[in-house]
Amino acid sequence: MNEYKKSIALGTFDGFHLGHQKVIELSKKSGYMPYVLLFSVHPLKCIKGEAPPEILTDGLRKSLLGEMNVGALEIDFSEIMHLSPESFVRDILVGRFSAGAVSCGENYTFGDNGSGNVEVLRRLCRKYGIELYVAPMVEFDGIEISSTRIREAIRSGDMQTAAKMLGRPFSYDFTVVAGDRRGHLLGFPTINQFFPDGFVQPKHGVYASYVEIGGKAYPAVTNFGRRPTIGTPSVRSETCILGFSGDLYGTDTEVHLLEFLRAEKKFDGLSSLSAQIKADSESAVKIFENTIAKNA
Repeated sequence: MNEYKKSIALGTFDGFHLGHQKVIELSKKSGYMPYVLLFSVHPLKCIKGEAPPEILTDGLRKSLLGEMNVGALEIDFSEIMHLSPESFVRDILVGRFSAGAVSCGENYTFGDNGSGNVEVLRRLCRKYGIELYVAPMVEFDGIEISSTRIREAIRSGDMQTAAKMLGRPFSYDFTVVAGDRRGHLLGFPTINQFFPDGFVQPKHGVYASYVEIGGKAYPAVTNFGRRPTIGTPSVRSETCILGFSGDLYGTDTEVHLLEFLRAEKKFDGLSSLSAQIKADSESAVKIFENTIAKNA
């Protein structure tokens, strides 16, 4: 494998969905070390002043890159957004990053105002001696997979559709913080996590989920919202990990949402809530056994 030149996957890898994964896998076809070119800020933040909600944390992005055995290169999009297509290829890909090969999707655009497309890139790659690999569009239900479609699925609580486009369950790994210990009183200890501003929020309600700890996957029930029976002013993710009793405070614990079970509901009292959590737990275990445990 050539240690000096790189094979660079190009695109906006904000979700690492199946379309993105296809482009990344193509970066391994050459004899060069594979890398993904990432933006420190979403391109739309620079272009329109506002970025779409994130669907992947930095920590999980690094984990996925590690699983795919590719390295990461990073650049500020504002530095390249007004470059001509040729300047981007010559000065950035070749000059700065020593590209010997690049991969992209068939709808890839680059350069000032998106003036470069795959055909322009093909011509420039020939000129500068770069191998080019183009990934065909990846579809779900006859429509191109996109981060926008995945956000819509997450917001509507359709985690099965989101998972089919992501190639994995939607998940997040925010830091576990101290809660009010109501779960302990109910007999269902929970972990609490808050979503930062700018991260996509699932539909409020109760989900079948799972958490992997120490290499073992545990079925779980996650409530995302304001907990109407108890009443909390801030939106949070509260997860009861079934069969686990350790201390996760302060850790970045990854919660995977599998399926929407029900909307949030205000119960008459804590005993009614406890009975419902038990029923939710039984449903979550069945879903876990038919999905994660079955495919382990």
